Amino acid sequence: MDPATPAFALGRLSDGTREFTALVRYERVLDLDTVADEIGLPVPVSVTDLLQDWTRVLPILENLSMTADLADHVVLAPVQPRQVFQSGANYRTHVIDLAMAHMEITEGKTVDEVRAEVAAMMDERAASGIPYVFLGLPSSIGGPFDDVTLPAYSDRHDWELELAAVIGVPAFRVGRGEALEHVAGYTIVNDLTTRDRVFRRDMKEIGTDWFRGKNAPGFLPTGPWLVPAAAVADPMDLRITLTLNGEVRQDESTKDMLFDVAALISEISQTTTLLPGDLVLTGSPAGNGQPTGRFLRDGDVMVGTITGLGSQVIRCVAEARR
Repeated sequence: MDPATPAFALGRLSDGTREFTALVRYERVLDLDTVADEIGLPVPVSVTDLLQDWTRVLPILENLSMTADLADHVVLAPVQPRQVFQSGANYRTHVIDLAMAHMEITEGKTVDEVRAEVAAMMDERAASGIPYVFLGLPSSIGGPFDDVTLPAYSDRHDWELELAAVIGVPAFRVGRGEALEHVAGYTIVNDLTTRDRVFRRDMKEIGTDWFRGKNAPGFLPTGPWLVPAAAVADPMDLRITLTLNGEVRQDESTKDMLFDVAALISEISQTTTLLPGDLVLTGSPAGNGQPTGRFLRDGDVMVGTITGLGSQVIRCVAEARR
C-alpha cells in the first residue's frame, strides 16, 4: 500500500465486508456513509454523487474528521466512470521514440536527422493540430494494488503510466480557457496496451484497433486516490514515474504533453458531453517497452507514481495458455 497518501483525497475502500466511498487524509479515513446526512447525500454515498454536487460538498468534506486507519482497508479504484476518454500520441518524446522504432532509415540520412524531422512534425502538430482521442471501456478499470492478468493471446503487453483528469461539472462545447473549471480532480492510471493488437493486419486501411489493444480486464489500473484539483498546483508540471522491478522506465514531466489537459477536455466536449466521474486520460510519456522490445512478463511488478497523487503497485500474472 502506498505510504504517501495525500493530505486530502477521495477513495473507494473495502473493509472485507462492504465497499464504500471514503475521505482520506494521510493514513486516516472516514466512511462517508456515516456522515451522509451531514453532507446531504443518500446512502450509500458514491463518488459520482459527490462529483455531481462537488461545489457544495467540497467545503464540507474539508472540515470532516477521520475515524479509522487506512491500513485496515483494501484500496479500490477511486472512480466508476460512465465514460473513459483516452488520448493517443500526446507526449512529444514518446511519439518520436515510437516513430523511430517503426521507421526505416533511408540511405543518405542519419538517425539524428530523421529524429529531428519527426520532432519537427510533432512541434507542427502541437501548434496547428488537434488531439487524437478514442474510447476505453469502464469494465477494464482495476484497483491500484490489484494483480493484472496478462492474456495468453499475446506476449507484447506494454505499460503506459498516465495522468487522468476526473470530470466534476458536465462539459459540452467548452473552450480551452474554461475547460479546467470542469475538472474535479486528478488520479493515476496505467493504460496497458497489447501492442500487436493495435494494428489490424487484415484491414490495414482501417488503421488502429484500440478496442482489442487496450480493453482486457484490469488493463486500466486506476488510483489510488482522487485528489481534488485545488490540491494540484499545476497539472502541467507533475512528474510521472514508473519503475519495473525497481528499474526506472518512465520518468517525465507532464510539460512534455503536446496538448494539455484543457485542450483535451475542450476537444472532447466539441463532440460529446463529459459527465461527472468520467476519466480523461492524457497520454503516456516516453519509456514504454515497445521501442526496446521489453514487454511485461509473469511476476513483473510496476510501481507508478505521479507528484502529489500517490502511488500504485501492480503485479503481473501470466494467464495459463489454453
